[in-house]
Amino acid sequence: MNAVFMTDKGKVRLHNEDNGGIFTNLEGQRLAIVADGMGGHRAGDVASEMTINYLREKWEKAGNIGTAEESYTWLETAIKEVNTLVFRHSQENTNCEGMGTTIVAAICTALFVTVANIGDSRAYILNEAGFQQLTEDHSLVNELVRSGQISREDAEHHPRKNVLLRALGTENTVEMDIKTIIFEDGDMLLLCSDGLTNKVSQEELSRILAQDSTLGEMASEMVGLANQNGGEDNITLAIVGYLDASEGR
Repeated sequence: MNAVFMTDKGKVRLHNEDNGGIFTNLEGQRLAIVADGMGGHRAGDVASEMTINYLREKWEKAGNIGTAEESYTWLETAIKEVNTLVFRHSQENTNCEGMGTTIVAAICTALFVTVANIGDSRAYILNEAGFQQLTEDHSLVNELVRSGQISREDAEHHPRKNVLLRALGTENTVEMDIKTIIFEDGDMLLLCSDGLTNKVSQEELSRILAQDSTLGEMASEMVGLANQNGGEDNITLAIVGYLDASEGR
């Protein structure tokens, strides 16, 4: 299993409020995370950094995750804990009032991947069934699509596309989606912020993941394409590939 993480502030933003990483527990299992911070006065980067630091430290002390139930419990517990931490910080520091962050996190084992998400940062899987999105955006526009009020094409250019219905750290309690899928040789997992998905189509993401390149080359091509197409937002992604060491990617 190979993995790469990459973040870029893009071509317009002065600061990078995204954060993330790929971390290893005591058994060598991976936790990949992407968090897209939000809030005025650079509070967004405080929220995303607090979230990543907490989850990294907790994961690095964790033992073996052997079942889907164990991965579900770990993610749910850890994300609820860090939600409380971020929310309290925003309440106690006026310059951080209203801050929060999206999160998409995946525990990756030799048998399965368990993905948790809040907000509009996404997870995709490329496997023998093709390329598909694993997560649902917790956004106003996605709810309008789901309820049939607008089309997916309309959603791409909707003026309230950035309005989230859920985020980590904005309230004392938080709801998240968690699902587990089988992870097999040749499968590729992509986690990313909307700075990537707003600028690079699913067809392009699928094409890049399927090509015979290293994970680093794939990540660089995705970031480069997002910047080429405007780069108005921070761009962050993590790729985890279930690949034989002989494949060298």
